[in-house]
Amino acid sequence: MRTDSSPGTLPAREHLPAGNAGTPVLDVVIPVYNEEKDLGPCVLRLHDHLKRTFPYAYRITIADNASTDTTPQVAKQLEAEIAEVKSFRLEQKGRGRALRTVWSASDAPILAYMDVDLSTDLNALLPLVAPLISGHSDLAIGSRLARSSRVVRGAKREFISRSYNLILRGSLQARFSDAQCGFKAIRRDVAQVLLPMVEDTGWFFDTEMLVIAERAGLRIHEVPVDWVDDPNSTVHIVKTATEDLKGVWRVGKALATGSLPLDRITRPFGDDPRDRDIQDVPKGLAQQLVGFCVVGGLSTLFYLVLYSLFREFSGSQVANALALLVSAVANTAANRRLTFGVRGRGGAVRHQAQGLVVFGIGLALTSGSLAALNAASSDPAHSTELAVLIAANLAATVLRFLLFRAWVFPDRDGTDSGTGTGTGRQESTVVAQHNPSSATYTTGGYQQYQQPYQPQGPLPQRPAHQPYAPNGTTTTQFRAGEAADGTWRDSTMQLQPVRPHDTEPGDPR
Repeated sequence: MRTDSSPGTLPAREHLPAGNAGTPVLDVVIPVYNEEKDLGPCVLRLHDHLKRTFPYAYRITIADNASTDTTPQVAKQLEAEIAEVKSFRLEQKGRGRALRTVWSASDAPILAYMDVDLSTDLNALLPLVAPLISGHSDLAIGSRLARSSRVVRGAKREFISRSYNLILRGSLQARFSDAQCGFKAIRRDVAQVLLPMVEDTGWFFDTEMLVIAERAGLRIHEVPVDWVDDPNSTVHIVKTATEDLKGVWRVGKALATGSLPLDRITRPFGDDPRDRDIQDVPKGLAQQLVGFCVVGGLSTLFYLVLYSLFREFSGSQVANALALLVSAVANTAANRRLTFGVRGRGGAVRHQAQGLVVFGIGLALTSGSLAALNAASSDPAHSTELAVLIAANLAATVLRFLLFRAWVFPDRDGTDSGTGTGTGRQESTVVAQHNPSSATYTTGGYQQYQQPYQPQGPLPQRPAHQPYAPNGTTTTQFRAGEAADGTWRDSTMQLQPVRPHDTEPGDPR
């Protein structure tokens, strides 16, 4: 798993301000490999849909990754005929490599991609990117497995898709519903930090990106889609499934060993309500005491009910041990979330193990009290047993709170979970301030350009006649083939790889 440095921390999530008048808000990338027949109809249909329905300036980028048929010529022809269409040519295969290359070089604040077969109904495109434009979410995905999705496909693909997502849920604790749908979008500022952490260059690229984003605390918006299976799909199911499983193992191992540097994404975007200084809401020790007392009271009632049930068929010591064990697990889980504000699953096993140690201390107190009662009276009344246990539990409760606060869930001033993985409290973490900066991207054969993304008012609207040069003015564009001296060369020339290891032999897919 790569551990190279990322461009920086994430700015605050906000509604996208306007950029330059000629800068598209949306860049839709269509990765293709030997799609000479489908590319033309796809681009024309997508362009017509965006022209009729999308309220902002847009661009369609064809990312041809090492096609051997006439796909490059078709892409160049579409670029020449439609002003909003641009083309890239990569000499190595891999959908992930194509997306990372084009997304890394794009100046649009919203980056999206869709498969060339357009299996997903295009009416879902605006709902897909709207949460990113508004600042509500960081990534957005189309889901074929949502309850309200309407999907037409064969039983074989349905089984494979659902099985794969079950594997992701079981092995990587993924909460998104559909990793493989070729219909996704991401904010550019998120992509600049997230893409350097994604290693795969093929079909697993989507899954790896989503898993890292979710583990880092980013917000992923899901859009139910209408989807019709393409019977002529060229995806090799067995080979793709094998590579995906290898990717799952690699990412799972990186997460388990801590080699994935999630701390580089320091915080979910935007205003986190957990950071607000709200008046009249107790914090620190006072808040923890209130929460602990509430949880402790409920746990005591739960314990007494369990003890009474177990006492019907076992001795007092066995009933006490069983009731304490069950209630201790529930008590630790409740205090972890409600009293000490630990979110997520990270560290849950360790916390429960420490909670069991605290349970052992409580068991020693209560068992010793019962032993002392039995020594004083050979046949004590049930009510007397309960009274002794209540007193012993009160003493154990005080000790439990002290141990929880000082040992199990110590206050580390928010540094316990700087990774954003939900392994500790984040009360003192400072949210990164929004500071739009000018990013420089370099591609082989293209000019090195600097596209400042600066707030200027409302979002740029799509001009009616000249999308990239309104009012006769000339604007800097993301144009394939433009050199530093202003001359134009072959727009399908090879790009320099974004990552050093992309010069490895091409992806077999």
